[in-house]
Amino acid sequence: MSDLILGVSAFYHDSAAALVADGVPVAAAQEERFTRRRHDPSFPSRAVAYCLDEQGVSLDDISAVAYYEDPRLKFRRLLATFAGAAPTGFASFRDTLPAWLGRTGKLRTDATVRAELAALGRGRVPELSVRRHHESHAVSAFFPSPYESAAVLCIDGVGEWATTTLWHGRGTALRPVSEIRFPHSLGLLYSAFTYFCGFKVDSGEYKLMGLAPYGKPRYARLIREELIDLKPDGSFRLNMRYFAYLRGQVMTGRGFEKLFDGPRRTSESPLTEREFDLAASVQAVTEEAVLRLARTARERTGESRLCMAGGVALNCVANGKVIDAGIFDEVWVQPAAGDAGGALGAAQAVAAERGARRDHVPTGRDAMSG
Repeated sequence: MSDLILGVSAFYHDSAAALVADGVPVAAAQEERFTRRRHDPSFPSRAVAYCLDEQGVSLDDISAVAYYEDPRLKFRRLLATFAGAAPTGFASFRDTLPAWLGRTGKLRTDATVRAELAALGRGRVPELSVRRHHESHAVSAFFPSPYESAAVLCIDGVGEWATTTLWHGRGTALRPVSEIRFPHSLGLLYSAFTYFCGFKVDSGEYKLMGLAPYGKPRYARLIREELIDLKPDGSFRLNMRYFAYLRGQVMTGRGFEKLFDGPRRTSESPLTEREFDLAASVQAVTEEAVLRLARTARERTGESRLCMAGGVALNCVANGKVIDAGIFDEVWVQPAAGDAGGALGAAQAVAAERGARRDHVPTGRDAMSG
């Protein structure tokens, strides 16, 4: 019988479940598809049940469960962030802490996952493996790809600490090459403009990308000069003086308003040329950063193929720029590049450690099966 491993992502946004057999994806679903709650962060009970039913198995047939990130390491990052921002971040610290502590807090996510699985009544709960957030992204990008070897680039808001990572994939092995850490994040830069333009963070970024073609990048130079120190190799640092996410629950403050011609747009109010131009500007800077990171990925790994994942890899326009630039001969982007795909990557990471092979590679097709 195949070695079945269940992957789970939950409790932030885009909760999902994925089932792999000997490393091959055989079922996957996002919880929002069943609850009709967009970006549903709750435990993916219905998605897990779907995956089991799709293969006609129970939890008794599952050898391991893989969770897509390390809650304890993430909590240490939150504590370090609040301490570094003290005393201005106290209110946010006070409001956030209860969600992490206590018998059912996020710090005990492993116990919560086991309890939620047990509550399904689908059999005994197998052992639980906790993976790193960017490892889950990287494995989901490389393992199902059609390439024997490739550079792997993961860019998002933040996992535990990493916000951008470069990996080198060969066979069934992934080697970390370099990383950029929180608070410096290309994903959070994009989300700051999403917020400033009146859209919901971790949800409305696609709207900002859709607005970009209607504007002119007249703020791009200002973003480069004031907000992000972008190096030729794609590494970067944000000027945290303009961002508020270290101190509270909002992304931007008064510095942003002074820099970009007034207060943020309120939700559902009319869009103006300013929002069009802001979208075009941050999109242009994001594309430039991704292109530089891609060139560095080619140089550092020597590979002619690239795999991508992470929330920023959902920016299909930036991906298109990488393809058009001809930096790589081939580019493969994980379809579920965001956190939902972390469930798949976590499961495949465990499968790889157990000796799963990538038998699909010689066929020249990926392993996602649509």
